[in-house]
Amino acid sequence: MAEYDFDVLVIGSGPGGYVAAIRAAQLGLKTACAEGRETLGGTCLNVGCIPSKALLHASELYEEAAGGALAKLGVKLGKVELDLEAMHAQRLDAVKGLTGGIEFLFKKNKVEWLKGYAAFTGKDSVKVGDREVRAKNIVIATGSSVTPLPGVEIDQKVVVDSTGALELAKVPGHLVVIGGGVIGLELGSVWRRVGAKVTVIEYLDQILPGFDADVRKEAARLFKKQGMEFKTSTKVTGVAVKGKKATVTIEPAAGGAAETIEADNVLVSIGRKPNTDGLNLEAAGLATNQRGQIETDHSFKTSVPGIWAIGDVIPGPMLAHKAEDEGIAVAENIAGLTGIVNHDVIPSVVYTMPEIAGVGLTEEAAKSRGEVKVGKFPMAGNSRAKTNHEPDGFVKVIADAKTDRVLGVWIITSVAGTMIAQAAQAMEFGATSEDIAYTCHAHPTHSEAIKEAAMAVTGKPIHI
Repeated sequence: MAEYDFDVLVIGSGPGGYVAAIRAAQLGLKTACAEGRETLGGTCLNVGCIPSKALLHASELYEEAAGGALAKLGVKLGKVELDLEAMHAQRLDAVKGLTGGIEFLFKKNKVEWLKGYAAFTGKDSVKVGDREVRAKNIVIATGSSVTPLPGVEIDQKVVVDSTGALELAKVPGHLVVIGGGVIGLELGSVWRRVGAKVTVIEYLDQILPGFDADVRKEAARLFKKQGMEFKTSTKVTGVAVKGKKATVTIEPAAGGAAETIEADNVLVSIGRKPNTDGLNLEAAGLATNQRGQIETDHSFKTSVPGIWAIGDVIPGPMLAHKAEDEGIAVAENIAGLTGIVNHDVIPSVVYTMPEIAGVGLTEEAAKSRGEVKVGKFPMAGNSRAKTNHEPDGFVKVIADAKTDRVLGVWIITSVAGTMIAQAAQAMEFGATSEDIAYTCHAHPTHSEAIKEAAMAVTGKPIHI
């Protein structure tokens, strides 16, 4: 019997986990992946990124048809009706196709799926279901789960988390969203488009914590224009459920008189926490930091030789694409190659309409490090956006005042999530604003706004 059952055992099949497993197998390592869900893909594919985008896209199309936007373009329809059951069905179909796709890739690359949740029994051994296995290298990639709000019980009927918000059987008359971050705004926008009144409660003085101040301000303006109501600098002190309704009690974050809001559904969306409970890390000699994360070095090694960690369980933004890049890097490091992730250049995207995207430093963070130059270009000046009746938003480029090196790019427009890739790639190669300004962009495209914003850094945009 071999000393080890596997060269690499990955715990968790989310974006980081399944990518790490496939890459390790491609590099010739005998690999397994432990996953207790009935389908692979983790939170992202099952109840996160993918199903939420399916509902976002469908609800956008519904609003275009029902709101008269298509009629203005010459596409006239009869009475538009919402078939929520069909909308949910296409969401589930997308999930089924993509999770099944990972299972196919596992078989193709000879990755063994250990069906069950893993718990350490030693520094190189884990128990998965009734089976105990040993691996030379173990990668912890268990992702994250919803952060609970103390004193508020999530019943997934009236009070829901992000998973429950994907499954609502009818459109709420009034949806209260607790938390003005990415997930709350995305899911809130889904239900607003199909008819719900949406009120977002945010403890801080602005929505989208961590985003550039100009972006936060413009996003709030646009969402209010669309019909969302915001109560910032406000804290939730209680949620009481009676029958099929909820009463949310709020008060100013700085203290003050309390008030109540009646709601059909309440979405608790205040963040996520690392999934480390149940792993029995103590048996492996591992501990978590004060935030419940597993600390690693730049190569994703933990303090225990042979144990690695990636994705939401380690410090850094909890983003699927970050986890995927780390999955590739950790597999290559295990194989003796050099796997690196530049954590300074990881884009973030909010898939509302318009989309919101950013990479690198905010203007505020950049200024705290030294003198900067800023170029900004409104989408109202972009020919493609104007032709598509999408004038809202802008592109903002932040560069070092002395070297002209791009430090951050922030975008609000319909395809910001796609556009941000160019900015991230440019920053990865150390581009200056001039490099972007003198790169030829196809016409007419939304991406021309990136060129114009880069030109604006030195005060020479053409179309404003």
